[in-house]
Amino acid sequence: DNEIISSLPLQMSLYFNVYFFPFWWLSTVVMLHLKYPVLSDYYKFILVTIMILASLIEVIRLYLGYMGNLQEKVPELAGFWLLSLLLQLPIILFLLFNEGLKIQPLERAVHTVFALFLTFQVIVAFVTLKRMVNKLATHFRLNEFDELEEHPRPDFYSLGKEERTIPVAGSGPS
Repeated sequence: DNEIISSLPLQMSLYFNVYFFPFWWLSTVVMLHLKYPVLSDYYKFILVTIMILASLIEVIRLYLGYMGNLQEKVPELAGFWLLSLLLQLPIILFLLFNEGLKIQPLERAVHTVFALFLTFQVIVAFVTLKRMVNKLATHFRLNEFDELEEHPRPDFYSLGKEERTIPVAGSGPS
C-alpha cells in the first residue's frame, strides 16, 4: 500500500539538470552576445524571445518535475511532461538544428546535452506518470469497493422486498 512510485532516474536527471541549466544559460547568452552583430534582424528577435521563454519555462518545468516526482502528484508531473515535450524540446531542437542561427561549437555541445536531458526526461516521466495514474486508479477502485461493502446500496435491478408477479397471457379470469 505504501509503494513508492517516484522515479529515481527521473529525479537524478532533474537534479543534474538543475546544475546544468545555469551553465547552458550562461554559455548561450555569451554566444548570443558574440554573434549578435552578424545575425539578421528577425533571428535577433527570435533568439532573444527564445532565451526569455526557454528560461522561464525551464524554471517552471524543473519545479513541476521535482514536485510531481517526489510528492507523487499526477497534475504536476503531467505539467512537467507537457512542458518538456511540447515547449522545451522543440525550442532546443530549433536552436540545435537551425543553421541560420550561425551555431557555434559550444552552442552545439550544450544544446545537445540539453536535448539529451529533455529526451530522457520525457521518456522516463511518461513511464512514471503512467505508473502513478494506474496506482491512483487502483486506490480509487479499492476505496469505492470498501465503501460499497460498508454501505451497501439497494440493488437497482431487484424488484424490491415484495414479490411481483407478471400476469401471463391467458392465465387470468375469463
